[in-house]
Amino acid sequence: MKPGAAQLPLGVGMRDDATFANFLPGDNAPLVEALRHQLDDAGEPFLFLWGGEGVGRSHLLQAACHGAGDRDRRALYLPLGELWHFPPHMLEEIERLDLVAIDDLDRVLGRKRWEEGLFHAFNRLRDAGKRLIISAPAAPRQLPVTLPDLASRLTWGMTFHVKRLDDDQRLEALKLRARVRGMQLPDEVARYILHRGPRALGELCQALETLDRASLSAQRKLTIPFVKQALGW
Repeated sequence: MKPGAAQLPLGVGMRDDATFANFLPGDNAPLVEALRHQLDDAGEPFLFLWGGEGVGRSHLLQAACHGAGDRDRRALYLPLGELWHFPPHMLEEIERLDLVAIDDLDRVLGRKRWEEGLFHAFNRLRDAGKRLIISAPAAPRQLPVTLPDLASRLTWGMTFHVKRLDDDQRLEALKLRARVRGMQLPDEVARYILHRGPRALGELCQALETLDRASLSAQRKLTIPFVKQALGW
């Protein structure tokens, strides 16, 4: 956890490897650029990211928080997929932070206390000149928001559709993750992993972590036979 990244006392944390350095933008370069510069004086105060499962929304929100920490700014990552069963007390005084990243907004929609809490938190962040990122699987106007004032707030700022990587980009993303980990991943092995492994890039990266540990333990290079053995394919 970066020094500037605030952490909830609820066992909720961020992945250390969820950074901009190991995220292949693909067709999402304008979005990544907006996130990188959000804390600049001319940065966009409010960004809304939407897209399907496995496109990297959570990675980008955590990367933005890590980036804030690198700049000695305070950030908080709120994964509502994990926090939806709590009351929205965690939203109190979040305007003291420089950046708040709210993931999986859809998980609390339809709950009056959460929607009201989010609406007031949005206003306090805006009034304090702070930054907010929200992520959901659908665009703001397609979400089942019951509080009209919150629905209105979600359309402010810039909205980005996080686009899924194509097969060539997925190959490059896997190789990028390997390079960041210091792994030597030959093209034929990367292609085999993509062909044989799960479609979700996050699950592929978890397989890469398993291979990294296995290759270090066995002192073996990454080959297709070794991948089959290590992953049980």
